Amino acid sequence: MISAGIDVGGKNLHIVIMKDGKVVAKGAGPTGIQKAQAAEKLYDEVLAKAGLKRGDVERVVATGSAGKRVAFAGGYIPDAAADARGINKLFPSVRTVIDVGAEEGRAIKVSPEGKVEDFALNEKCAAGTGTFTEAMARALEITVEEMAKISMTSTKSIPMNAQCAVFGESEVVSLIHQKTQKPDIARAVHDAIAGRVASVARIVGLEKDVAMVGGMANNAGFVDSLKRDTGMDIKVPEDPDYVGALGAAVAGVTAVE
Repeated sequence: MISAGIDVGGKNLHIVIMKDGKVVAKGAGPTGIQKAQAAEKLYDEVLAKAGLKRGDVERVVATGSAGKRVAFAGGYIPDAAADARGINKLFPSVRTVIDVGAEEGRAIKVSPEGKVEDFALNEKCAAGTGTFTEAMARALEITVEEMAKISMTSTKSIPMNAQCAVFGESEVVSLIHQKTQKPDIARAVHDAIAGRVASVARIVGLEKDVAMVGGMANNAGFVDSLKRDTGMDIKVPEDPDYVGALGAAVAGVTAVE
């Protein structure tokens, strides 16, 4: 049984191909403006990597904010359902999934069978997303990777109240002018995002085990802030930004069965 999962987000695209329950190939790239065409191109590249042709794949399932634009997909599932199925494949013990990507953050309550029992989204604001982190890194004139690293060296808790990227950048500039050290500002940014995301997670209920997925799960500084805010250990899978695509591929297997 061969299935493919395609996760088309507002900024990034991820594809996973599974054969007999195991991942045999995966790939990622920017979605760009022409999201459907980007999905077509990357799909062919990942298939070639796996040594497969389109006709070899029995089921293609799409997910993500632009997942319905994938014309060659035979099905579509919502982001939350894809996350739930993907994390259940990796960590069956997880009951709460926190997903923070470029555009939005969400918390999902997952059943032992990998089904969505409840979920909540952050407000339509960049202040709880990866986009906000990128904007703040630019204001600090460092990379997101550097920001993640230095934030973990800070021992100070500085409140940051901005509710959008524009005001957040102004607040960062103000802190710089006050001679606040960059590690402390970096931690303040991560703490601010973590606070908003944790509030969303508490709506559905933080139940062990907790896992984080999405692009922001690659940011160790943010994960550290989230652990402090929730007071809980947080599992981070390898390649956390592929979990949605994995879940879509798993859904493909279920549909065929």
